[in-house]
Parts: sequence; structure tokens; C-alpha cells
Amino acid sequence: MTESVVHVIDDDEAMRDSLAFLLDTAGLKAQTYESALQFLEALETVPAGVIVTDIRMPEMTGLELVRRLKTRGCTYPVIMITGHGDVPLAVEAMKAGVVDFLEKPFEEDALLAAIRAAQAPPASVSEDPERERIRTVLDSLSPREHEVLDGVVEGKLNKVIAHELGISPRTVEVYRANVMSKTGARGLSELIRMVLLVRP
Repeated sequence: MTESVVHVIDDDEAMRDSLAFLLDTAGLKAQTYESALQFLEALETVPAGVIVTDIRMPEMTGLELVRRLKTRGCTYPVIMITGHGDVPLAVEAMKAGVVDFLEKPFEEDALLAAIRAAQAPPASVSEDPERERIRTVLDSLSPREHEVLDGVVEGKLNKVIAHELGISPRTVEVYRANVMSKTGARGLSELIRMVLLVRP
């Protein structure tokens, strides 16, 4: 594995400490920052690595940080941690270049897997069989499954999708389960990542 540092940015001290401990026990080097501004101020001197940042922070959000990093030419991969209601923001963040997002509460293994994936060299887009597989799977969805998927990617609740489509929330759950099963997505972030891979 690449010997890179994981930069943890979160205004919650307990969260910073627990993430740093988790990374340390997994054999990963971690540096913590209590704000996006603190990280940006240190950017010229920090070692290369992966950034793990909360999306909601005072002074500057994780999304604003991503945009600021882009303007400064920083290409470190970013993993975003979000609350349940932040899915539309997380989608926006992925469109802005975030490599992954994890919804709280997340499994420790999911974070470590995301970090390891971010540390791996990027696959060539032209030789990406995964992209073709996802495109084929999405093309196989029924029109109604597509409508439910679109609602999910926009961060809408099942009851909102149900109201808009004139069906019951239970029926939305069934279509949503079908979409997860057909795509093989293990969670919401993976499903959204798949969609953005073929529909940037």
C-alpha cells in the first residue's frame, strides 16, 4: 500500500480522535485538523495523501473545501463523511470530484476500504470494464426502476418519490431493492457512485 497520510478534517474532536485511532490500528498514518481552513493553511507543507472530511463544518463546508482544493490544483483524493440528510450535497460533492462518501453511522471497514481504494492508482477510463458493466445494468432497469433510481440519486425520501410517482412508499421500497439487487450496490454511496460513473 502507498505510504501516504490520511488527513482527517472534522470539527468534532471526539470524531477526529476516534478516526485517528482507527487509522493508527489499521497501520495508516493520520494527521487531524479541526477545520477546513486549518487544513488549507497547512496545505503547502502537508504530505501527499487521502483527505477524509466531514461535509458539515462551521466556517467552511467539506464541499467548499473540495472546490477550494481544485482551484489550488490539489489532486489529493477526498472521501466525504455525511449525515443522512446530506445525500443531495454528497452527490454534488461527487460531481465536484470527491471519490467517495460515507453516510453516518458507517462501518469502520467501509472507511478503510474507501481509503485503500483512494490510495490505489486510478484505472484508465478507456479500459474500465466496470463502467461498461454498470451501463449495461442501468440500461436493463425498467422505466419505473429508473424513475425511483433518479429520485434516490437526488436524495429524495421514499415517501417523496412515492408521492411524485403516484405509488405507495412500500412499492418504492420494492423498486429500490430491485435496483440495489440488479446493480450489486452494497449501499447508497456505492449506488450513487455507479450512476455518476456513467452519467457524470
